[in-house]
Order: sequence, then C-alpha cells, then structure tokens
Amino acid sequence: MRETEDLRVLAEGAGAVVRRAADYIRGACGQVKAASAEEKSHNSLVSVVDRTAEGILTQGLGALLPGSGFLTEEETVAQSEQGLRWIIDPLDGTTNFLFGVPLFTVSVALEREGKLVLGIVHDVMADEQFVAWQGGGAWCNGKPIRVSETPELAHSLLATGFPYYDYGRTPAYLEVLGSFMRKTRGIRRLGSAALDLAWTACGRFDAFYEYGLHPWDVAGGTVLVREAGGLVSDFDGGEDFLHGKTLIAGNRHIVPLVRLEISEYF
Repeated sequence: MRETEDLRVLAEGAGAVVRRAADYIRGACGQVKAASAEEKSHNSLVSVVDRTAEGILTQGLGALLPGSGFLTEEETVAQSEQGLRWIIDPLDGTTNFLFGVPLFTVSVALEREGKLVLGIVHDVMADEQFVAWQGGGAWCNGKPIRVSETPELAHSLLATGFPYYDYGRTPAYLEVLGSFMRKTRGIRRLGSAALDLAWTACGRFDAFYEYGLHPWDVAGGTVLVREAGGLVSDFDGGEDFLHGKTLIAGNRHIVPLVRLEISEYF
C-alpha cells in the first residue's frame, strides 16, 4: 500500500512537469513549420520544440527523482539502462504539430528494474492529462477511466498507425487493414501512438495495434491501458511490446480477436 501511495505522489509531481512541457508546446504551436524542421530519417521530423520540451522534462523529472536515468527520443541527455529510468517522448505526433493538426502529446513513463510502473500522456491541445500508476488505476484530469466493454469485433472501433520507416511488412499490414475495414465499425489513425493508447484506456477506442514502434512511443500509454483494466501484448501474445516493435492494446474481449486476425497475415 505504501508503494502505491509513493507512486501516486510521484505521479502528481511528474504530471506537473509534463504540464509545463505541454504548456510550452501549446505556446509554440504555429511558430515552427514543417519546411523548417530537420529530417532525422525518411518521414521522421524533429523541431527545436521537441528538444526544448525534452529539456523541460529531463530537468524537472530528474529533480523529482534524483539518480534516475533516461531513455529519450531526442537524446538531449545521456541515455541510461539503470534501475530507475524515465522513458520520454517530448512530442509524439511531431508531423501533426508541424502541419497544424491538433493531435499531439507529451508521453512519459517510469521504468523500475525493467517494469513500467507509471505512465502519463498529455493531449496538448485538448489539455487532457491521462495518468496511471501501478496499483492506482488510470485517470484523466482527475476522473477515473476504464477501457471499453465492447465484446465483439463487429461492434468495435479500432485505432492503428501507418508505418513510416519499416515498409518490409507493408503487404501484410494492408491485408490486416482491409480485413478490419470489413469486420469492424471502423478504423482511425490519429498520428500519435501515445494518444491512441490514451483513448483506448478511456474507452474511446476498443483496441489499438501497430508495428514499427519505439519504447518512447508506447511506454506511457501501455501503463494507462493496463491500469484501466485492459490488455497489452506484442503481436505474438507475449510481453515484448516495449522493444519488440509490435503492439496490441485494448479491452479483454477485443485484444484476443485482434491478435487472431493479425496472426493470419503476420
């Protein structure tokens, strides 16, 4: 019980740090355009906003938990594999941000000895902060959230993301997409995996699946889904979703059905 309470207090402090980063990003929206952004790799853009937001997060979270390490997308600080580690995506949905599409997030997770114990995803423009910690449930702006109860694929709404650098499995991905188009109520692609997971945690989506993801894309959101009563796995049904680059998350009825469908093609 004491451990859960400690994580709750830590989540409050981390949430305040994340909010500062989100406020900065919101204020910078519209000032940086895609044409002036640096291209890290094909279809992967980064702006000064990403790096500045990451600095706000690493400084604030480091002060909150002295001695903790970091795994960050922009690598503005030394990367660490030590016992307590913050996993940070300062701006998930950078392309949306640069093109003025108001769907982008700040995502933070705390990993302890290889296990994710705290997650925060902040929807910058909607100003919704999703927070969860081990044993403490999942919350959005202070109100408890739960995954959906949709029992059948035919009645479900799914979310996914399009591959943006790993095109080797595109034919299989398109086959899966076509199958879900026929067998569900619909599919959405927001452009931020962290937001997809947050919306799955609060029941707006019944499940989310994607391949080619990085740890900072999914770490915070997977804590949300699990603490909201959902399931998270890789495409094979295992636990290697953080580093294995495949992920399915959603309610307990739909995830096995999504996994079965994906297994037909992947």
